Amino acid sequence: MLQSLSLSALLLSARVLASPSSPPSDPLPLLIWHGLGDNYAADGLAEVASLASETNPGTYVYIIRLDEDASSDRTATFLGNVTEQIATVCAAITADPILSSAPGVNALGFSQGGQFLRGLVERCGGANGIQVRNLVTFGSQHNGIAKYQLCKPTDWLCKGYIGLLKANTWGAWVQGHLVPAQYFKAVDEDTGEPTDEYLANSNFLADINNERALKNVTYAQNLAQLGNFVMYVFENDTTVIPKETGWFAQTNLTSGDVVELRDRDIYKEDWIGLKKLDEKGGLHFKTIEGEHMTLGDKVLKEVFKEWFAPPKASWKKVVEDVVQEVLEL
Repeated sequence: MLQSLSLSALLLSARVLASPSSPPSDPLPLLIWHGLGDNYAADGLAEVASLASETNPGTYVYIIRLDEDASSDRTATFLGNVTEQIATVCAAITADPILSSAPGVNALGFSQGGQFLRGLVERCGGANGIQVRNLVTFGSQHNGIAKYQLCKPTDWLCKGYIGLLKANTWGAWVQGHLVPAQYFKAVDEDTGEPTDEYLANSNFLADINNERALKNVTYAQNLAQLGNFVMYVFENDTTVIPKETGWFAQTNLTSGDVVELRDRDIYKEDWIGLKKLDEKGGLHFKTIEGEHMTLGDKVLKEVFKEWFAPPKASWKKVVEDVVQEVLEL
């Protein structure tokens, strides 16, 4: 039988309900994975980390790196086995005392760092893995690329690797060592379907997108557990070809026809959990003006406020706890 609430409990409940706002909890740590040709110690990434902490005070920012030497970390964006790199990052995050003890983390991926973070969620998530709550990607190549990006005139490291990529994309050495080749995707010009060569030899993308006949069901389970997956595409992107890959769309470069994600089998058959995530309101398609990775503070602040802000305490839960305590007296 319910007991009558004490006057003090009623007053506390009334005060809680009358409060216009509630104090925020601590912000979740933020993972950042940078793109091709960048390194974790770059000034630009330090500015992004500072902005994240300024927008949500107390944010612990971890910029993912594959080597403590900045030059070697940059080299790893061109040269390395992506499957092994993700496993290395998973181990580093698991070993970090702050990241491993947090109730969850948020994640921000720039260019190729976006699909690598998604791979981290799929391969290293789950009940006993890294709990990514919200994933935001900018100009990422989720459905692969059809052409390799252009290098800057004096970027000889980039030019050297691109030359090797073009020479033998599907060779075992290239697929095991040259990073951009591992998210290159070849499709039939008429049907838009992936080629047998791609399905047989892709080291990373064909697996992480569950495009082969044998599906890894844990990938779909893990990705669907995200709170939000936010994908930004740059309107004038000429670096990532096709730019619509950032939304998992399939583009015919000859005709220009675009098959949106929701019209593709990867969504309709829910190969990686995107449909389930969408049905709970967690899939978001965003557009941003400008060329590839032309990002300003205004956009980043909006992202930090909308997707990475700490949740506010639930006053309803506070009231329920007070009532329960009184009933147990």
